[in-house]
Amino acid sequence: MEVTISTNPHEVVDDSLFASLKNRDYLLLWFGMVGSAFAMNMQMVAQGWLVYEMTVSAMNLAWVTLSFTVPQILFSLFGGVLADRLKKKPLIFWAQMLNGAATLGMAFILLVGTVTFWDFIWVGFLNGTVLALSMPARTAFIPEIVGERLMFNAMAFNTASWNLSRILGPALAGLLIAVFAGGDTTSVVGVGIVYVVLSLMYFASSVTVLFISHGGLPQGKTSTSALLDVRDGLNYVIRSPLVGGLILLSILPFLFGLTINTLLPAFNSDVLNGGPDDLGLLMTSMGIGAILGSLLLAKMGNLRRKGIWLFVTSLLWGGFVAGFALADAIFWTMLLVGLVGFISAVNMSMNRSIVQLQVDQQMRGRVMSIDMMSHGLMPLGILPISWISEVYSVQTGLGVSGICLILGTILLWYMLEQVRGIDRGYERPN
Repeated sequence: MEVTISTNPHEVVDDSLFASLKNRDYLLLWFGMVGSAFAMNMQMVAQGWLVYEMTVSAMNLAWVTLSFTVPQILFSLFGGVLADRLKKKPLIFWAQMLNGAATLGMAFILLVGTVTFWDFIWVGFLNGTVLALSMPARTAFIPEIVGERLMFNAMAFNTASWNLSRILGPALAGLLIAVFAGGDTTSVVGVGIVYVVLSLMYFASSVTVLFISHGGLPQGKTSTSALLDVRDGLNYVIRSPLVGGLILLSILPFLFGLTINTLLPAFNSDVLNGGPDDLGLLMTSMGIGAILGSLLLAKMGNLRRKGIWLFVTSLLWGGFVAGFALADAIFWTMLLVGLVGFISAVNMSMNRSIVQLQVDQQMRGRVMSIDMMSHGLMPLGILPISWISEVYSVQTGLGVSGICLILGTILLWYMLEQVRGIDRGYERPN
């Protein structure tokens, strides 16, 4: 018997755990996100391990992260304009194809043994640019497919697509490096094979998008100039204390909560004296916690006082990062990094969902691009924390990072009254 899953987002409101995944188009989009997320997380483990082995420098880990995040500042706004002007489906398709081609080229460089530190920089910059130009379209595509009532559920699984890759991707990358490096931790062969695998994942993610029936057509009128579209998007956020406040609250964890992701290879090597398999276990623990957080959020669509919960989860995030910095045994580090993953998934998905629900449909691409661009400010936190980690210790750096997140959240509590007042998230101010 053939079963047809409706793609009309307004027919029935389903409050089950897997409600959004019953939508065929969203299921296909989600599978594509899983593939690209696997590729990105495996790349983080592979490049993080090899770069640190090649340079033994926490600052160089930060520079590699910068090469990926700087394009978010430079190009995200234009990605939002593309999302509001063009069909989203082909935009997403070609973006993943470009990522696949770039990582396949990097695999060739690794396998022939001519790789340098700067190769990781240019590949990171290209991957970051493609992400900046396509991610606003992918994110704005979700409410068009599932409808507003399933936004929290769909965004939870959107986050889960990234966090599921944290469970299996790092472990797989670490295993491949350990097996194919033949015991030589400085060998680039294992990393080259990982890059071949992740390039295939990018290509598979592209093909999945082709089967989505929803075209992702532009939802409203835009101006005759891309620069005017960018200006309109910026003015829209500035004039809205609620949307602007939510974006501001989301920046803080990107400055001081995600430093743990960048410095995890250094912590694993310097504090735990671990190998690539241990690094994979730590990132897997973070992924398991994040999956559990995403599943919890999928059932939290009707949770009251979401504004207050945004602040609470941000405070807990800072506390867990500071606690992780004090740990020096594998059990406690796995537990605490898992809690970081759990609370970060709840915080980021809830914030992103509320932002989408508060924005007019024809502005979603540009607003999500502004949100993404603001997250590109992450280096403002990573660089000083990495400097502290290199001059003093990685534990000191992460401890300072967690404390900064706690203090910044307390400050924003007093500044963002409208955000504190958010109830279910569906309501819009008059």
